[in-house]
Amino acid sequence: MAEARIPVVLRNPGQVFACLGLMEAAERILDAHCEGAFEYEGGDTQARFALWIPGDDDPVNTVVRFLAEAEVIAIAPRGSSLATEKWKVASERRADDDPRFSVPEMGTPAAMPIVLRNEGVEVPIDHWADGGGTGRDNVKFWAGSGGYPGAGLARDALTLVSALGANALADACRDPFDVAAPMSSSFRFDWRRDYIPLDVGFSLNDHSTMTPVGYPLVEILAAIGMQHARPSRISPRDKLAYRYGVSSARLPTVFARAVLGCQGLGFPIRTFRMRLGWPGQENQARCIIDAEEEFDHD
Repeated sequence: MAEARIPVVLRNPGQVFACLGLMEAAERILDAHCEGAFEYEGGDTQARFALWIPGDDDPVNTVVRFLAEAEVIAIAPRGSSLATEKWKVASERRADDDPRFSVPEMGTPAAMPIVLRNEGVEVPIDHWADGGGTGRDNVKFWAGSGGYPGAGLARDALTLVSALGANALADACRDPFDVAAPMSSSFRFDWRRDYIPLDVGFSLNDHSTMTPVGYPLVEILAAIGMQHARPSRISPRDKLAYRYGVSSARLPTVFARAVLGCQGLGFPIRTFRMRLGWPGQENQARCIIDAEEEFDHD
């Protein structure tokens, strides 16, 4: 049984989502069932995330190195005219009944599902294609339903990871959520990159030479983590408030998904409420402002 531990900040929703993403990706890549647990003392929010998986391969090292060499492929149904080559991302057509293609055709390339492919292994991401028909919140925080696609955001993040040198890649395997790089756009899962303008005369958009520093491994792993789980939206009418949970119990991936959505299932659970805001025009992009632990939960 191989195991690994990495630092995680429980008040950073993107890092918590990315922990589940590590489990999902490790299961795909190593073809084995993974278990994970958040390790902390008392009410500490500076914690560690532990993973266990059968075999000898370190799960974090395996996933990070897989992502460093992975290619992004956008997927569309056979006969579709949708494509992402405009953004220099390859696209493929697959039969409607292909189990690897799990969403109906979207009207825009922005919502095309993707796979991350490396040596024949594919890790899917398609949470942003969920809509009212699935009953699940799509947790799509970036804007541009007819603009820059999720495939492009994933490719941009992986390009930054693939550019890491040998020493930086080794550091990334020890602490993947600390890998930082200038990112002009992202899935908006890690709040360290984003901001809400104060309308006091300064706008980052007016300074083309300035680029926010983002965290590409958090972004791509959090997107993977949303494949089969979602934070709990507090009210259908409120797009700016969600809850998520963590547990110190050693759980298989299927139960870790439920805990992230604040379903305790009898396991010890800590829940956090995350607040979002509108960095630009209302009802377009959202970004995470903060997250606070809930102390009055059941």
